[in-house]
Amino acid sequence: MMPESQTPLVVPYDAAWPERGRALCAELGAALGPVALRAEHIGSTSIPGMAAKPVYDLQVSVADLDEAEAAFAGPLADLGFRLSPYRRDHVPAGLDDVPSRWAKRFWSRRGTAAEPVNLHVRLAGSPNERLALLFRDWFRTHPEAVPAYAHFKYALASRVSDTGTYADVKDPVVDLVVAVAQTWAARTGWTPEPED
Repeated sequence: MMPESQTPLVVPYDAAWPERGRALCAELGAALGPVALRAEHIGSTSIPGMAAKPVYDLQVSVADLDEAEAAFAGPLADLGFRLSPYRRDHVPAGLDDVPSRWAKRFWSRRGTAAEPVNLHVRLAGSPNERLALLFRDWFRTHPEAVPAYAHFKYALASRVSDTGTYADVKDPVVDLVVAVAQTWAARTGWTPEPED
């Protein structure tokens, strides 16, 4: 569960999200230096046509999580980010994997003049780094699935009182999408590639 308690808000897609997501990634890359191997816009705001919480999900890939946590502490604090105690992602249902392979560091920015951001720092080549990119890319190549997932998110947000519960209920649905996306990735030869 995400350590948040705000009421979830899902809003219609904003065509400005992709450009702003790219700009935020560039800002983070410049601020974090070479320990940040790459920064990418992930999550619903990165998917054309997708309704989303108006919070950018960004992923920074690193070679070592402890090194990144130490190196990023100052620059991220200067940008208004707070480190969360949340230290790993949920292992998708049906996947027999060691939870430690899903480790990450998580910072969030809320309540500043800048856009709200969830920053997921994950190991390059890890299954959770791959999953975030697969989820994004599968929806980008299957726009016919976007309205149904958006409708689910609207319905869920209207029925739960906090973002932690929202995330907990959404996880199994994400697991179903990922199961289909994994089959698509195997069939098409998809691999996670950095965006231009």
